[in-house]
This record gives sequence, structure tokens and C-alpha cells, in this order.
Amino acid sequence: MEALPHPYYPLNLKVVGYVPNEWTSLTLVSIFASACAITFLAVYTLTMKVHPKVSRSDLWTIMWFVLSGSIHLILEGYYVYNFRSMSNKQDILGQLWKEYSLSDSRYQSENAFVLCMETITSVCWGPLCFACAFFIMTSHPLRHPVQAIVSLGQLYGDVIYYGTSLFDHYILGLSYSRPEPLIFWGYFVFCNTFWIVIPFVLILSSLSESKRAFVALGRDEGVERGRKSQ
Repeated sequence: MEALPHPYYPLNLKVVGYVPNEWTSLTLVSIFASACAITFLAVYTLTMKVHPKVSRSDLWTIMWFVLSGSIHLILEGYYVYNFRSMSNKQDILGQLWKEYSLSDSRYQSENAFVLCMETITSVCWGPLCFACAFFIMTSHPLRHPVQAIVSLGQLYGDVIYYGTSLFDHYILGLSYSRPEPLIFWGYFVFCNTFWIVIPFVLILSSLSESKRAFVALGRDEGVERGRKSQ
């Protein structure tokens, strides 16, 4: 197939079979934002019905994991399944990826790192996000171990995602993002920063709770040994 003109950087990037989006950037961003809002509302309603006394922090954490898991499984899973033909997709998910690719053209070029990273994210972190949301809602003892594992995986993946892009930009002189500030700062920086800041906070929370649990366990064991020695 012929490599047609495309809006991605670098401009000499070979994107075979490119078809322009039918919907505007504003429409696509609005659809994505609306889907996120609907997900939040549905999770909020369900959680308050099942666990009405849930704390505010746990409620937001449940909503985060369900939204994150949905993005991992649906949006990122779509990319993994269709990575060879992303440039000509015209369904809503395909157009969303072509829009986001304006800030990272690796998603239009069958990039090995992006494919591997997204595969791990969709296959591993997607299901575990839902598991963690369930564990929080049911006060399951595995909540913090799973929360720490998932959050560390998300944080690590996002740091490597940024790192490889910055290495190519500053060391190899390859820029994958268009120069418009809204595209770079809005799509590439803002959208991905959530998966650095929130997982980092959740890791600290899980570490703190794990420390408290082991301190309490050590105290109880000390009391039990004291009783036996009397």
C-alpha cells in the first residue's frame, strides 16, 4: 500500500494506508471525557449502593481502578489487537488512537516497545485493576498487596514510556510529537501524568498500611509470648 501524507512527526515517518479521521479533535476528546465521566458515575452509584459507608479516599481509589482498568482493557487492548492497521481505522477507538498519535507517532509505526508495553498493560494491569477495585469494596486482605503491585507496574511502565521517548528526542534527535503545545502538553504530558502521580500515591499508601499491619502483628506476637512466659 502507498504511504500517503499524514500529520505525524517526524514528517518522513512511513505510515502505510493512512486515512484521516472523520471526526474533529474536539469531538473525539469530548467523547473520551464523557465516557470517563459516565464510568465514574456508574462506579460511584454501584459502590455507594454496595458499600455506603466507604471512605472518601477508598471511593476515589475504586473509581480510579475501574476507570484505569477499562482504559487498559478496552482502549489499550484495542491497540494491541490492531497494531498493524491503526492508520486506517475509522471506528471510535481507532480514531481516538489516531488523534492521540499526534503526540506520539510510535502508535502508528508498529513500534516494538510500545506494543510490548501496551500488551503487558492490557493483559496484566487491566484485570488486576478490577480485582483491586473489588478487594477495596469488600475490604479484602489482599487489597494492599495487589494495589501496590498494580500501581508499581503502572508507574514503571509510564516512566519507561516517557524515558524512551525523551531518549530518542534528546539523544537520537527523533521527535514523535507535533510541536503544537496543546498536543504535546495536553495529550502526551497531561494524559499520561495521571499514571505517575496516582500510582505513586497509592504505593505510598500501601506501604504505610503494610507497615502498620506488621507493627500490629509484632505487638500482638510480643503480647502472646509474654503471656506464655508467665
